[in-house]
Amino acid sequence: MRYEEELIDEVREKNDIVDVISSYVSLKKRGSNYVGLCPFHNEKSPSFSVSRDKQMYYCFGCGQGGNVYTFLMEYNRLSFVEALQNLAQRAGVELPEREQTAEERQQADARVTLRDMNKEAAVYFHYLLKSERGTQALSYLKNRGLSDETINHFGLGYADIYRDDLYQYLRSKGFTDYQMKESSLVNIDTVKGNYDKFFNRVIFPIMDMNQRVIGFGGRVMGDGEPKYLNSRETILFDKGRNLYGLNYAKRSRSNAIILCEGYMDVISLHQAGFTNTVAPLGTAFTPNQAMLLKRYTNEVILSFDSDGAGIKAALRALPILRQNGLRGRVLSMKPYKDPDELIKAEGAESYQKRIDEAESGRMFELLVLYGQYNQQDPESRTEFLHEVAKKLAQIEEPLERQTYLTSAANRFMIRKNDLENLVNRYGLGYQYEQVNEQYKTAPETEERRQKKKKNTKNQPQRLLLTWLVEHPDMYQYIRPYIGADDFIEPLYHSVAIMLFEQLDKEEKINPAAILSRFTDAEEQKEIAAIFNTHLKYGLSSEDEDKALSDVVRKVKLASIEDEMVHTSDIMRWQELLSLKNKMQKFSINRV
Repeated sequence: MRYEEELIDEVREKNDIVDVISSYVSLKKRGSNYVGLCPFHNEKSPSFSVSRDKQMYYCFGCGQGGNVYTFLMEYNRLSFVEALQNLAQRAGVELPEREQTAEERQQADARVTLRDMNKEAAVYFHYLLKSERGTQALSYLKNRGLSDETINHFGLGYADIYRDDLYQYLRSKGFTDYQMKESSLVNIDTVKGNYDKFFNRVIFPIMDMNQRVIGFGGRVMGDGEPKYLNSRETILFDKGRNLYGLNYAKRSRSNAIILCEGYMDVISLHQAGFTNTVAPLGTAFTPNQAMLLKRYTNEVILSFDSDGAGIKAALRALPILRQNGLRGRVLSMKPYKDPDELIKAEGAESYQKRIDEAESGRMFELLVLYGQYNQQDPESRTEFLHEVAKKLAQIEEPLERQTYLTSAANRFMIRKNDLENLVNRYGLGYQYEQVNEQYKTAPETEERRQKKKKNTKNQPQRLLLTWLVEHPDMYQYIRPYIGADDFIEPLYHSVAIMLFEQLDKEEKINPAAILSRFTDAEEQKEIAAIFNTHLKYGLSSEDEDKALSDVVRKVKLASIEDEMVHTSDIMRWQELLSLKNKMQKFSINRV
């Protein structure tokens, strides 16, 4: 059974696209639309636009676009049915029971199998840690200051020294070699033999938001390399879209979330009472992780290691936090290496004091900059102050910029007026750079060139559809001369049928409803582009009529010529020739 289109439309209409996307992406109102940084590609300037009127989104940078269903499918990697169920639950719409397709059953079964396998592995690792075979690993964790309660709370475990120990255990539980290979827990190799991903390591189960094990991290207990090893990505596990400890931190009553570097930092801080602590999963902090944090807080405190790598990590993370609407602060760890070391040396009270005194993200960036220049050398100091001005010029909010300008002038002992003049000078250049950044395009590939060639041929059809979406009042003037069948490009023909149907009924155009009828991702992008392309204004009514007449003429003539090529009926061919001659002189008359 397939869900009825009326039900699909009802669920879509009860989930405002701006409200849904705002829970993942920081959006700002700009005119009638909302804009933000695209969650589907890395960018510095926002090119991701969401329209409440059209109930659609579109990125002018990468071309991703669609409605509320396609957003959830792309962002959360869901099937259409999963996205529908998610949105139905959100809107309180009850869905009837339905039979899954063979592909859906296969995907669902694979997820269930992998979850079951991860759970079995986690239970086994924890059992080994508490057994005689895990004595060394348990001693290691106890020596790191972890209590039995904490070890149990995080489900910590031990992977045995035998290279195929987990393989043999999972096999005894009925899992196949193929399933184990897909899980990344076991390497299946017909030449070298089958061997575990983790062996002779302390194990950290990684959980999703629903407390289900989605992957593992493993740490050596000595000096071996690599020090940490993580599960590879699977259908359940995406390192860039999850955070270690967030399943617990989301329940914290704290207003902020602490972001540190590793598993042990998270565990030590939770044990000390800072249950609002999380960490990335062996990779650099990502925009998707920032979007995840945005669901639970507006402020993130960075508690990275005090070494050079930790400072660099903080400098990389701060812009990502800002771009996603999060306020970042940086906690000073000196003279200690990491939070775990600080907690052991000075206790939770001292760590809380450092949280209270944490520097704002922008001031931290300026202080790092300060340390890179010789402040006793006039030339070096002047260069430093110019760099400070450049940083301050990038602050868009005037009040925030003024506040930091005053703080920087006091902290770095420079007259406020002098610094303000520098900031204003660099501000003009920064604004110009931002404007240019929005209109940069990706390098042209062969695929893009072929697509451009095809688009040039079909451009009048696409342009006419866009024109009718922006100016539905013009439909009455062209309807006697052109129909949906005149759109000879198959995709545009399908769109035209639905668009003309809405226009014939004099309904408000509903782009999101049209897009819902298509399942192919590339087609959805193309349709989203049609509905989100804006025509240039500034023409007189007369010139607009001439331009639209030209587009209608081209579409109709292409349709006539296409039929003339394919018809074998001489009478019809002559009719088409006569119609072609008439259309050569076609022009819109609004009178």
